[in-house]
Amino acid sequence: MRTKHINKKWFRFLKITFYIGLALALLGSAILLGINLWVTESVKSNIINEQQAAKLQDVDCIIVLGCQVRDDGTPSHMLEDRLRRGVSLYDLKAAPKLLMSGDHGTEGYDEVDAMKHYAVDAGVPSADVFMDHAGFSTYDTVCRAKEIFQAQKVIIVTQTYHLYRAMYIAKQIGLEAYGVAAEYRQYGGQLARDIREVLARVKDFGMSILQPEPVYLGEAIPISGNGELTHDDKSNFS
Repeated sequence: MRTKHINKKWFRFLKITFYIGLALALLGSAILLGINLWVTESVKSNIINEQQAAKLQDVDCIIVLGCQVRDDGTPSHMLEDRLRRGVSLYDLKAAPKLLMSGDHGTEGYDEVDAMKHYAVDAGVPSADVFMDHAGFSTYDTVCRAKEIFQAQKVIIVTQTYHLYRAMYIAKQIGLEAYGVAAEYRQYGGQLARDIREVLARVKDFGMSILQPEPVYLGEAIPISGNGELTHDDKSNFS
């Protein structure tokens, strides 16, 4: 009888634990999805096409968000498409400057050098292409565009899934931003990126509330000036 009583209590404990866990999982999922819906819906109206972007007035720059560069220094397909869209917007006179922002945290890996080379090779004057070597995250890129490069109104270029988060951060820190998507093809592994982005939106939702300083700030380099001021010792765009 004692064993039967203990088993009954154990079963009741497991049942209660299961329902508590289920309730917490449902609550967490609701919060996760709610934040994602808030982030995407609050900026959706500012995602526009190239023609609409070309009609905007007083845009300070086009921000191209960095991503993977291959071992040989050439842009990945996703980055190449972002650069292609950014250069196209520049050619349409949507903005007078390009801001290439990416990861150059180590000497052996340099996204922004590859990004600027793409633009200069496409005919954009070197002076019109700024390099943000400390764009270690989307949050850092957007904050530095405002604080270091002193932009007030920007066009952000990346793939659609990424645009919502970048534009939401901009909105929360007081930077007027419009987004133009950069899909010219399909990309392998997109489902995994979409799943990660759900979590990334929650992270940057919190960052936008706390608004910590980026990993690195530094002296101001106004985007209205000469992009060659952002070259490092190894830059060569002649």
